[in-house]
Amino acid sequence: MTQLASIIPAAGLGTRMRGGDKLTEQVDGVALLRRIALAASSVSARVIVALPDPAGARGAALDGLDVLRIPVPDAAEGMARSLVRAARAVPENARGILILPADMPEITAADLRHLAQHFAEGDGQRILRATTENGAPGHPVIFPSRFRAALTQLTGDAGARDILAAEAEAGCVDHVALPANRARVDLDTPEDWARWRAAQGAGRMDG
Repeated sequence: MTQLASIIPAAGLGTRMRGGDKLTEQVDGVALLRRIALAASSVSARVIVALPDPAGARGAALDGLDVLRIPVPDAAEGMARSLVRAARAVPENARGILILPADMPEITAADLRHLAQHFAEGDGQRILRATTENGAPGHPVIFPSRFRAALTQLTGDAGARDILAAEAEAGCVDHVALPANRARVDLDTPEDWARWRAAQGAGRMDG
């Protein structure tokens, strides 16, 4: 398996949860953030988690895991602050940088291994982006290590979208489909969580 470092941006305020925290919501009996970190650990030599407060509830969800917790006291300035601070901690020998949003409850370790295998089989110079089974682009994304410097210079709340857009226009992004809509399922509000849990329950009953 190719040498990957994973960045999990988990410092967002999550105000749309209206007092709750989507990253400590339980998925299959495990806090979502812990579940995502465990999945990332299956493909990464280094897992870097950007947190608003490493001593807070999100940090507690990671207790016992071999992850590097990066504080982001200026997280309110936008997603870029998390990516910048985490990218600075990426080891120099990493061949790729996996960016895995923390609020994607359907992403599995098997999905990440599938993406990592595709990246390992490539030349290590092209971005690899997950899509839905119908081809709609989503996350996670693996950036070759040559983008490390660019990731440390991001600003605002758009994350790495400008990099992705420019590279896609240049034909330098490869897409890998994941099952169903996994690459685009993120849950930001209590209503999102309620609908998702209802759908999961219906799916189990149908099965």
